[in-house]
Amino acid sequence: MDAALLPDLLRYKDLADAGLTRREFDRLIDTKEYERIAPGQFLRAGATDDTTAAWMAIAAKRPQATLCLLTALSIHDLTDEIPTLSNIAIPRGMKPLTAWSAPISWHHFGAATFDIGRTNYALPGGRTIGLYSGERTIIDLFRLSHEWGSDLTIDALKRWLRVKGNSPSQLLTIAKSFPKARPALQNALEILL
Repeated sequence: MDAALLPDLLRYKDLADAGLTRREFDRLIDTKEYERIAPGQFLRAGATDDTTAAWMAIAAKRPQATLCLLTALSIHDLTDEIPTLSNIAIPRGMKPLTAWSAPISWHHFGAATFDIGRTNYALPGGRTIGLYSGERTIIDLFRLSHEWGSDLTIDALKRWLRVKGNSPSQLLTIAKSFPKARPALQNALEILL
């Protein structure tokens, strides 16, 4: 079997579909053509950076996993801060996944509001991971300002307001589902506008 024809991400349960025996695949791991990125998941060596590899592993095992907070701010270009780890939300009660290739900070969000503002972020190989919209991320920062601080939150809101097409009323409409965040958000908008 030509290893170049194999997919970049492989799981043990995919071996038969890829035409590989467990022994053949173990040889590919021994020769460092594939590396373990999570329990039972392997990625072709050098196929992507460590952070993306971790996101791919998480998305395969936890389809509801969603990039949030500072990670989402960075993707939406709403901060200049560079995340040192990935912030990933999962519904309360769901167990986090061990990802060995990059540091992860897990956050448990309420199931009733978990899907509000959730979109998909494209990963290599046609895979996706959840990503909160800029609006949802700002609301989450207001909800969790005791952890994230007001400077990051206000700076993100200012940058979001400068983007053409963004509407404070749209943000406040989404914030109705988050009653603890709405008063602080509304006050900040009144000051900034």
